[in-house]
Amino acid sequence: MPITSLHNAPIRILVVDDHTLFRRGLTALLARDVGLQVVGDAADAGQAQRKAQELQPDVILLDNHLPGVNGVDALPSLLEAAPEACILMLTVSEDENDLAAALKGGASGYLLKTMEGDELTAAVHRAFQGDSIIAPEMMGKLIAAYKNNTFKLQPPSPALNPTASAKVSTPAELAMASLSPRELDILRGIARGASNKEIARDHGIVETTVKIHVQHVLRKLGVSSRVHAAVIASEQGLL
Repeated sequence: MPITSLHNAPIRILVVDDHTLFRRGLTALLARDVGLQVVGDAADAGQAQRKAQELQPDVILLDNHLPGVNGVDALPSLLEAAPEACILMLTVSEDENDLAAALKGGASGYLLKTMEGDELTAAVHRAFQGDSIIAPEMMGKLIAAYKNNTFKLQPPSPALNPTASAKVSTPAELAMASLSPRELDILRGIARGASNKEIARDHGIVETTVKIHVQHVLRKLGVSSRVHAAVIASEQGLL
């Protein structure tokens, strides 16, 4: 049964893949959900950037193996073209380095083309609501990438917390020490897998305020994805 959007307007999607038949098939699959609308498609990174700037989609489904510039390398230009869009990688690659690069580059999730259609439509809805979505098959590799320092934290500026260096030593500890009490609450919500709407409801604040806090948390932690922030929160015992 189709999952309808919680919003009046359907979630607007841009599909980016170099295989025409796959784009058409994916468009037809997504059309079964009345809460989703494919507003455009592209076959390479250049077309994707132009379409993203023109259409301002809510969600971009992005293949990694594109001609010329691959999907991971296209992330910065796509986020610049459509800064409000969330980008979900949809790929056949189960490579740990591709996963790490995608999340560091700002992707909201990493999905595999082997997933079922209803799982994909549910993932699009969740991503639009602020969740980070990782294919179950990739979760072990995500943790391994973190432990192997594939994700590298940048310590926050000392100006954020002048006394932090006297109390903590690792970059992750420095980053955590720079967070305000409210930002720690937001990070706990992210680590639980809560969406921005759910976090707003839990703390009695508006969703736009949560979005601003999330941006501050990611910046202070030196990461670009909610998934990476959740891993840090778990490693630091925040939950």
